[in-house]
Amino acid sequence: MLTLLSIVNIVFMLLLMAGLYAMQKKHVSFSKRVFAALGAGIAFGLILQAVYGIKSDVLQTSIDWFNIVGKGYVKLLQMIVMPLVFLSILAAFTRMKLSANIGRISTLILGILVGTTAVAAAIGIGFTFAFDLDGVQLQQGEAETARIEQVEQKLGELQTMTLPQKILELLPANPFLDLTGARPTSTIAVVIFAAIIGLAFLGVKRKHPEHAEQFAGIVDTFYTVLMRVVTLILRLTPYGVLAIMTRVAATSDYEAIWNLGKFVVASYAALLVMFAVHLLLLALAGLNPVTYVKKALPVLTFAFTSRTSAGTLPLNVKTQTDELGVPEGIANFAGSFGLSIGQNGCAGIYPAMLAVMAAPAAGVDPLTPSFILTLILVVALSSFGVAGVGGGATFAALMVLSTMNLPVAIVGLLISVEPLIDMGRTALNVSGSMTAGLLTSKVTGELDSGVFNGTKQQPAEA
Repeated sequence: MLTLLSIVNIVFMLLLMAGLYAMQKKHVSFSKRVFAALGAGIAFGLILQAVYGIKSDVLQTSIDWFNIVGKGYVKLLQMIVMPLVFLSILAAFTRMKLSANIGRISTLILGILVGTTAVAAAIGIGFTFAFDLDGVQLQQGEAETARIEQVEQKLGELQTMTLPQKILELLPANPFLDLTGARPTSTIAVVIFAAIIGLAFLGVKRKHPEHAEQFAGIVDTFYTVLMRVVTLILRLTPYGVLAIMTRVAATSDYEAIWNLGKFVVASYAALLVMFAVHLLLLALAGLNPVTYVKKALPVLTFAFTSRTSAGTLPLNVKTQTDELGVPEGIANFAGSFGLSIGQNGCAGIYPAMLAVMAAPAAGVDPLTPSFILTLILVVALSSFGVAGVGGGATFAALMVLSTMNLPVAIVGLLISVEPLIDMGRTALNVSGSMTAGLLTSKVTGELDSGVFNGTKQQPAEA
């Protein structure tokens, strides 16, 4: 019976995918197909949980098969993240996209990312007070106890490192290891490595132009092929969103979410306000926020469902360049830096909220101005090196709590709602990197307003 019911569920999933394929054949827009997949996934997942129950063997077996599409799609995206980061930064030099003002562009992107993270921390603090959140009220069960043990073990590894050692971790001692994404700081290390080679290329171009031309041709060839791979994978986005959202809706513990509903509501309220800040910054720069939302929504939807900023990078960069008019070099820098620096959700709002909630248990008054200012500063500085994958928020929270000498156990007490909140945090992280790319392009005068406003025709996709 288990096998038969699982087959029935798989057939229904295949029928939903066939519906998405039919929409594609009818030339329904990419955005509409993504949102159709999102809605269908939520509905199908809720039906599965209602029929079988969250602990059902039938449901677990079905989800395992669905993961071939959902997790398989995310793995394909993760497969190309490091090559994309490396080649896109290098191509920015060889194509002369950044060489004239790379210092200014890098400074602007980093300043926006870190500055908005500081604002996000302040917003997180404000909503923690507004909702009167207190870590003492959180309950601890078996799952929370196990999670706390893991957190404390990870904290022990972090506490053995001094601040200078943490800074050194950003450098690429072994770039080939970092290209595998083996470390939390691998993305920054790969960006640094690519930038060093790019600067070396500019030196070679002055002294040996013939060698530089050959090297640029090789880089351009690899980059063109890689972008074709990106295009092929991104065509699978609606199917990936359908499978991922079905799993999320079918396996979420709604009772635990209800019990921690106050924290969930406060978190999403803070995330939405910070997203409004992104829109306000764009409006102040003379860019239409509504246009940004319409064009960025498919990217943010995928970030929301997949919970991986790194996996969203290809779609992030492609949308910035093709839909928002951001030059390739700036889009690649903003997207790549945004994976590990200044994540507004994971490294801004979340650690700030937890610090305020944990402060009373440590005998600290979170209302004192000195505590609030110190917390905002610590959050901003700790946002360097946060991994753009699952677990990045935990890493950031541990960094902040340990630096502020606050109890870290609170991180483990929120395990039951962590996936739900992480969806919103990831979407905000990606929005932050796209906002940084747009604002930097606008300030440097390199934004293609025709593409952003939709008045300039884009070349047809091959």
